[in-house]
Amino acid sequence: MNIALILSGGRGLRLGADIPKQYIEAGGRTIISYCIETIAESSYIDAVQIVADDMWHDRIRKDIDYYDDSHKFRGFTEPGQTRQLSIFNGLESIRKYADDSDVVFIHDAARPCLSGELIESCVSRLTGGNNNEAAEYDGVLPVLPMKDTIYMSNDGMHVDSLLDRSTLFAGQAPELFRLGRYYEANKALLPDRIYSINGSTEPAVIAGMNIAVIPGDENNYKITTNADLERFITAINAGKNGD
Repeated sequence: MNIALILSGGRGLRLGADIPKQYIEAGGRTIISYCIETIAESSYIDAVQIVADDMWHDRIRKDIDYYDDSHKFRGFTEPGQTRQLSIFNGLESIRKYADDSDVVFIHDAARPCLSGELIESCVSRLTGGNNNEAAEYDGVLPVLPMKDTIYMSNDGMHVDSLLDRSTLFAGQAPELFRLGRYYEANKALLPDRIYSINGSTEPAVIAGMNIAVIPGDENNYKITTNADLERFITAINAGKNGD
């Protein structure tokens, strides 16, 4: 079973809006509704768990009722103090109805441009189908190559070294993991070390899990700033005008 864990507990403070960015409307619907629709429509996803504050459950249920025709939604999970603690809470919820051999598919509610093709690529790389090579991996991470020259500065005031950008990549979501191993990787970081985790794949790397990388999608950006939101709204309006 492949379970999507949608993270919608963030407050989106950098956007400066009155409500969390994932609940802002764009194109007449909430931002979170776009990834809910794509995930619900994918034949590669069997169940959906959503991390969200209680006050937003009713709003999210409206999107679920409208877009989740396959009734994949399993329930809500209370957010944690950090993104990674929210993930850990979600993993504990999922383990109540899933097996350790199942796959957890972690995605941000503020990444509305998730495509069905990327879902297929991620799941196929991990589960493999007829490809026996997939059995050696514990997770999958879509990445983008670095376009700019990368410099290292230890003090932020002068250049210490030049990094080889051909070996550096920017990670995206969704990030996929074998549920049991990933749960144990996060559990091992409790009670304190988990607070310093910056990315979903970091606990897996620390635990020595074997993570495959696949090409990401330039359009699968996260809405973090007002410029990101304007970019998304422009794309939505352009799509409507093209219908």
